[in-house]
Amino acid sequence: MELPLEQELKVPLTAAVLIPPEAVWEPIQSIRRTHDPQFLRWMPHVTLLYPFVPAARLAEAADLLRPAAAAVAPFEIALGGFGKFTHSAQSVTLWLRLDPIEPLAALQARLEQAMPWCDDVSSFFGGFTPHVSVGRFQSVADADRVAGRIAATWQPLAFQVAEVALIARSGAPAEPFRVEQVVPLGAGASPDTATAPPPAGGAA
Repeated sequence: MELPLEQELKVPLTAAVLIPPEAVWEPIQSIRRTHDPQFLRWMPHVTLLYPFVPAARLAEAADLLRPAAAAVAPFEIALGGFGKFTHSAQSVTLWLRLDPIEPLAALQARLEQAMPWCDDVSSFFGGFTPHVSVGRFQSVADADRVAGRIAATWQPLAFQVAEVALIARSGAPAEPFRVEQVVPLGAGASPDTATAPPPAGGAA
């Protein structure tokens, strides 16, 4: 008998993500081609829920997330400056900041409230930090040098967020993630509450 979705073991082969439109990919990819070892595996993305449910159950997950996404109206966002995560003395991730972060944080909170066992992204120190990873470096100095060079000519990339993508890969070494389900934002959302965070302990 099939397990309830919340009892399934989460896997690193699926995720709920925001994918910028392909029209703005090239400036991001021009950095990632040189500096991101995950360039071929991941498309440019903002991780919202990861790890996630097994691929065979993504349609069920989409149904669970649909009401939460419907409560958030589509919104404009931009990829502006750079930030970094220092994992160790030999491992630093460089990423692009998103501005404003409030509507994106509200979206992630609603999705997590719909699937509260998928809370890994918000469990990091400092909570959910929306970002688009563009490189991995062996020192802070290396990351800062590349960020400084790119920032000198970087132009913010603005786009509309209108959907959440559920992506999956089989686990084969060379296989990239692919979009399996799309969950639209804003269906039935009211202007007054569309981007408000969910109430603590309340329903999505």
